[in-house]
Amino acid sequence: MSLSPQAIATLSQVSTATITTVLLKKGLRNLWLRGARPLRPGQPRLVGPAFTLRFVPAREDLATPESWSSPISTRTAIEAMPEGCIAVVDAMGVSTAGIFGDILCARMVQRKVTALVSDGVVRDIEGVLGTGLPTWCNGAAAPPSVAGLTFVGWGEGIACGGVAVFPNDIIVADQDGVVLIPQALLDHVLAEGPEQERMEAWIVEEVNNGASLPGLYPMNAETKARYAAFKAKT
Repeated sequence: MSLSPQAIATLSQVSTATITTVLLKKGLRNLWLRGARPLRPGQPRLVGPAFTLRFVPAREDLATPESWSSPISTRTAIEAMPEGCIAVVDAMGVSTAGIFGDILCARMVQRKVTALVSDGVVRDIEGVLGTGLPTWCNGAAAPPSVAGLTFVGWGEGIACGGVAVFPNDIIVADQDGVVLIPQALLDHVLAEGPEQERMEAWIVEEVNNGASLPGLYPMNAETKARYAAFKAKT
């Protein structure tokens, strides 16, 4: 799945906080990936379809340096990543083994991958930052992935940060973390997200002008009427 440039542009203006609110109103409460934090402060908000990768616990006969040359390896998976995707890696929250380092991240940059997201950690952090690949993860650790994890595949459903992620789910990542939008709800978020942002910006302006919160946030009937009048004039 490829997202249209218009969809990407729209979602780039909608915060992950707003997206969680929009989806909460549809009954979806568990779409924020726990443990996936921006590795570098100030990264721009990024949007892309999920390319999923999965690790399981390390097993000594499988998690070896030799496994890096296997057809089922992170190296092979990276070569399958399409331009514009966001790589989402299920590392089971393991914080003692880095899933990717600077060389793998550099290759992802060459393949024009939008970002890396994981509930695990990276290694070679200075090098990873040096590649410029936007990364959301749970920190850094020196040991390689095989010290604590076995890579088993890509392109299937995973659990990342306590969230079920399927290939081509839409990922939005910003300074608040990473949120998933199910494909079936993309149009809904595209329609409701910008309006939620506009409404909250108006509420902030009202607060800055001295308005009290009761009846404003959430809006009562009188406030809704004032907001409707404001929209009609703009």
